[in-house]
Amino acid sequence: MEILEELKKELRNPLKDLISDDIYETLRNNGLLHERTLRDYTIRKKFKLMRKRKIKASVAIEVLQSEFPYLEFDTIRKIVYQRKNYL
Repeated sequence: MEILEELKKELRNPLKDLISDDIYETLRNNGLLHERTLRDYTIRKKFKLMRKRKIKASVAIEVLQSEFPYLEFDTIRKIVYQRKNYL
């Protein structure tokens, strides 16, 4: 899946728009990132990238499921369509 490889290159630091690669690696190496939240953020970001490239939503979710095989299709669907309510 060349799409998956391309997305991995783009998202080595999924927080690139917020912090530098060095800071990300430091936080990750010291266990200061919540892995589940980071995973969900990564899934949402990859999904948005695929949708911008005109990939059908169901195909995009299948691609994500191949990268995260422990998550069911419906779980990924809930993650990508989940709305966060922040104050």
